[in-house]
Amino acid sequence: MSTIRVIVAGAGGRMGHALIDAISKDENFTLVGSLEAHGHPDLGKDVGGVMLTDDAKSVIGKADAIIDFTAPKVSVALATLAGEAKVAHIIGTTGCSADDDKKIAEAAHKTVIVKSGNMSLGINVLAALVKQAAKALPDYDVEIVEMHHRMKVDAPSGTALLLGRAAADARGISLENSAVKSREGHTGAREKGAIGFAALRGGTVVGEHEVILAGPGERIVLGHVAEDRTIFVPGALAAARWAKGKKPGLYTMADVLAV
Repeated sequence: MSTIRVIVAGAGGRMGHALIDAISKDENFTLVGSLEAHGHPDLGKDVGGVMLTDDAKSVIGKADAIIDFTAPKVSVALATLAGEAKVAHIIGTTGCSADDDKKIAEAAHKTVIVKSGNMSLGINVLAALVKQAAKALPDYDVEIVEMHHRMKVDAPSGTALLLGRAAADARGISLENSAVKSREGHTGAREKGAIGFAALRGGTVVGEHEVILAGPGERIVLGHVAEDRTIFVPGALAAARWAKGKKPGLYTMADVLAV
């Protein structure tokens, strides 16, 4: 059986290194390209047996899939290239705007794109549990609390939004219309159907998420603690395996895991 030929975008970062290390140990994958931003100090050097480059067009034709934990602007550009080359695009990038998501969805008309706010297998099972609980308890208030390291630039986290969307979808409502992302001052009583978010930042926390369903006289707390960034690697590789042979479209890790 032929291996899945993979390009790693953001190959010079921590996630990139973790992905390349995992690919080197997995007989199902072959690294055929490594990408970094223009001006990166390691461009031209050997990374995982291939040369680190900023020219995606020069390597994309060699690949079956791109695994991408970069930045919204980069992910949008790579999605367009992936669509043109009919290469699967696995996106773990967070912080995308509505316009970014629209452009990625357009690219998905031409190729398979798997996009998730969190590639962790555990988080995506948690999202399925949140969906089940929110549907079973439609009148319970949903609040999502997340904490990440001091260097994280977006809030709420992509994972928190993923969990909020799971609750909203279960209740047939729009997360965009029901999300409350900050509270300050005299806010008045909590609106019925709101999905609240609280974002904490500090230290070196990899990622902690709690979904609270608060009802009369009781609370259900569903949570996940990420102890190491490498937890995202198995999910990304699982998505790349799953994408092979699928029809073009925009998918999530729920599709990959069938949850």
